[in-house]
Parts: sequence; C-alpha cells; structure tokens
Amino acid sequence: MTGTPARRVLLAAPRGYCAGVDRAVIAVEKALEQYGAPIYVRHEIVHNKYVVKTLEKKGAVFVEETAEVPEGEIVIFSAHGVAPAVHQEAERGKLATIDATCPLVTKVHKEAVRYAKEDYDILLIGHEGHEEVIGTSGEAPEHITLVDGPEDVANVEVRDPEKVVWLSQTTLSVDETMETVDALQSRYPNLLSPPSDDICYATQNRQTAIKQVAADSDLVLVVGSKNSSNSVRLVETALTHGAKDGHLVDSADEIDEAWLDGVTTIGLSSGASVPEVLVDGVLEWLAQRGWEDVEIVKPVDEHMQFSLPKELRRDLRTEAANKGAAAAGS
Repeated sequence: MTGTPARRVLLAAPRGYCAGVDRAVIAVEKALEQYGAPIYVRHEIVHNKYVVKTLEKKGAVFVEETAEVPEGEIVIFSAHGVAPAVHQEAERGKLATIDATCPLVTKVHKEAVRYAKEDYDILLIGHEGHEEVIGTSGEAPEHITLVDGPEDVANVEVRDPEKVVWLSQTTLSVDETMETVDALQSRYPNLLSPPSDDICYATQNRQTAIKQVAADSDLVLVVGSKNSSNSVRLVETALTHGAKDGHLVDSADEIDEAWLDGVTTIGLSSGASVPEVLVDGVLEWLAQRGWEDVEIVKPVDEHMQFSLPKELRRDLRTEAANKGAAAAGS
C-alpha cells in the first residue's frame, strides 16, 4: 500500500533583499536617525508595500514629485534612480538630497551618457513606465529608444545601423532579455553590447534559484509586490521552467488555500525588495497546514555589499537651511 507523498517546501536561496535594496532602506532609516523626521522620499524607496508602510511609521514621507517637498527639506531618491532633470528640480527647490540609487542602476546611467556622447543610438530594453527606465532614458532622451520585449523589435528605427548599442533595465528576465537581444542582432548585426551585463547579479541569482526550484514544484509562491518587476519575473520564470502553478503574494494573508489542492511540493522565493520576515510568515502559514519539511535550494552564493550614500556623512539639515537663506538673500 502506497503512503501519502511527503509534503515539503523547497526554499530558494538566494532570495529577498539584494545589496541595492538593503542600502536604500538603510539610507532612509539612517537619515531619520541622523536628521529627524520628516524625511521625504521621491517615489517608493523600493517596490514593496510592507517596507514602505514600515518606513512611513518611522517618519518617512513618500511623494510622487520633487515639487511636493517643502523648501529646505531633505529628499531621498529611490533605488531605481532618477533623471538629471530631477536633480535640477531639487536644486531649484533648495532641497538637500540623498541619492539612494542602486550602484548597478548608476552603472547603466553612465553607460547611457557615454554612448550618447559617442553619438550611438541606444536601444534600452525595459518596461515602459518603470521608474528605472524613466531615469535612464532621462540621461539621453534624444539617443534612447525603449524596446519593450522581443515583440517590440519590429518597431525599432535607428539613424545608422552601424552605430547601435543595447542597454537594459536591471530587473528583467534574463531569458527574455537575451531573446530581445537576439532579435535586435538579427536586424542589426553590428549591434554593440554593454561592457558587462546590465541585469543585476541579484536578479540573475534569484532567477537561477527559482528555475531549479520550479522543476520539482507543484506550486511556486513568490513573496513580493505587484509593482516589483523582479518579483513578477520570478513567477514568470517559475512557470516557464516546470512549475505547475505559481502566484505572487505580498504576504501569507494573500495565499488562497485552494491553491494547495493536490499539491505535495511547494517552491518558495521572494523578490529582491522583500524583507525576510514576510518569507518567515509564509513558512509559518504553510507549516500550520502540513508543509513543515523545508529544504533549502542554493545553486549560487551571494556576498555583494554596497557602501551607504556619501550624503549621510554630511549635515544636510544645515545645508538645506543655508540654501534657503542664500535664496532669500539674493
């Protein structure tokens, strides 16, 4: 007589916070400690509801536009980066700024500036409307054309097929990005690639882990918010690499018990902007329903760290006040 198959959770590693997210969240926390509330943040510091609400409780004020920040205050730019025009707006508004842009996003910005100076047409692979794409495009709008996936390649037009380079949003699916690059290269054989891969190490590592987990999973759960590009990509990657079902949830509260019907093995991961406490909550929820056996799947190690923004070493409140005083006296 065959027994009931053992229920288990395959827990992907690495998962959760990447170095850029960790840096950005700590930057807001340190600014609140160092300068006191309120600290204004332009857009969500990272794409995660729980993180944003937690920081709001500590005194962070999230705004959509720099113009919403009162003169003389401190504003933090999110991990996704901003266009040069936003820095100029902050300067005109007499604001002290902390730039929490992920260094890997800054790398893409610098590449855009460099290739624009060399008069290349820059094909930016990414999703229209995403903050990172808006920020990168703002570095050289007259040179950059957005390519939103392989199906968009047919719409691309360039001035000189011999002077074309591709860059990408850092949080995309590795597989889909390379599919887009292949399609672009079929149209432009001399298409130049960036000096190193634009898709961030953390996005790639999490996708590598979820591929391995998905192959053995009946159901994959990814903890992350709906507006988190890398989290959405994890679910898509799982479904294309063997998972029978997959869902994105902000927390255990969003799991539908009906998803568990007929399920033995559950794969679990989280997006790069998700704190581990939310994953722990899902593990606890699953354990209460019989999925107590947890096996860690770790195909790659991750050790990246970034130093905090240099602005945290200065007296920004005084700088902002001085800006306002100088403006009043002029």
